[in-house]
Amino acid sequence: MNLIYGLSPVLEALRARRRPIQKILLASGVQPARLTELVNVARQSRISIEKRDRRALDEMTQGANHQGVVALFAAGATPTKKNAAYTNADEILDSLGCKPLLVLLDNIEDPHNLGAILRTCEGAGVDGVFIPEHRAAGLNETVAKTSAGAVEYVRVARVTNLVPLIADLKERGIWVVGVEGGTTSSYTEFDLNVPMALVMGSEGHGLRRLVKENCDALISIPMHGHINSLNVSVATGIVLFEVLRQRKK
Repeated sequence: MNLIYGLSPVLEALRARRRPIQKILLASGVQPARLTELVNVARQSRISIEKRDRRALDEMTQGANHQGVVALFAAGATPTKKNAAYTNADEILDSLGCKPLLVLLDNIEDPHNLGAILRTCEGAGVDGVFIPEHRAAGLNETVAKTSAGAVEYVRVARVTNLVPLIADLKERGIWVVGVEGGTTSSYTEFDLNVPMALVMGSEGHGLRRLVKENCDALISIPMHGHINSLNVSVATGIVLFEVLRQRKK
């Protein structure tokens, strides 16, 4: 991910300082009042700011809604532990406290959904998110924009296969709970006040068979309308904040 765009994603990247920003491009004519904080933080970090024609930014972001702000990272720079987009899976697991909250995403392919999920995970204080290396959306510009900058704070690890990870989590005393429509156990009736990894299935297909079979339990969100499922990012938010509600209670 050599660039990110949008006011909030770029501002959060500046604040987090996890990745080295080479320069920031601003569209000519963008309202300066909206960019005061961003410009101040960039100057404090000694990051250069350049004005560019808006059409150049449109081309650079392939017509995305960049809000007149694009941040560039050094091309070909070797990522370090501090500034890498992904976190090592063992680093997340070895740093967990007594009652961790993790999220496993089983082949989420839409980057907009992944970004929305990461934004919710950041708000819920999730300790780490795990995604498969193949047949799943990865961290890119669209994810960064949709997450509104949350991608700079949430620790995301890529793993080859979720099933061995689930086995590892169980050995560490973490309950692995899958969210799957049609199960008899409602998410509000299940004890979520435990060390837990929440597993969310892919859009339209849900949890894969082996992932589902290796979960300790399956829960669902009761539906009362004609449509029998929710968007995966919405479902993730509903269950995560039920976890927080139960833990606070």
